[in-house]
Amino acid sequence: MSGATKAKLLEGALRTLTEQGIARTSARTIAAAAGVNQALVFYHFGSVDELLAAACRYGTEQRVARYRDRLDRIGSLAELLAFGREMHEEEKAAGQVAVLGQLLAGAQTHPRLASAAAAGIELWIAEIEQVLVRALAATPLAGFADAGGLARAVSASFVGIELYEGVDAQGARSALGALDQLASLVTALDDLGPVAGRAVRHALRRASRP
Repeated sequence: MSGATKAKLLEGALRTLTEQGIARTSARTIAAAAGVNQALVFYHFGSVDELLAAACRYGTEQRVARYRDRLDRIGSLAELLAFGREMHEEEKAAGQVAVLGQLLAGAQTHPRLASAAAAGIELWIAEIEQVLVRALAATPLAGFADAGGLARAVSASFVGIELYEGVDAQGARSALGALDQLASLVTALDDLGPVAGRAVRHALRRASRP
């Protein structure tokens, strides 16, 4: 029963963040959403912040697991960006973009929540890094691009675009369009052929020398 109660509290915390925002999230509102006594918040998690941190990890693990099979089938940057667009629409419809916004807002003043949010984003970064290693392997950028750094850049871009869309939907669409252009550029480099590919790699080596 203890595990079921904890799951209810985790789900209740995520639902409260979505529906009421971080400012109105409390032991009382979470317990009400979970349908349990609010004393159980402290019994199972010790504090509201600890519950929210656990809910952040719990929610992210669920979302990553939901998309892992699709991520494993991605073989190019264009496919990764297309997936990102689809995932954004699905996550927005499920209320997950709202949860992310509230968690990041709370992280500004709650260190425990900040570390949990960072750990959650790291789960996404690890998945995206695997995709980038695979997608860049056959391109002239292989061996020059830092897949880990790019994974963080891609993740940060999508987080920023998701939050930005709430205040400027057209601007968010333009940002996604710019990312699509970068993907097209990489695809064009890949299509240049072996001679041009060697020239690109040579130029990259020269540019990367200290």
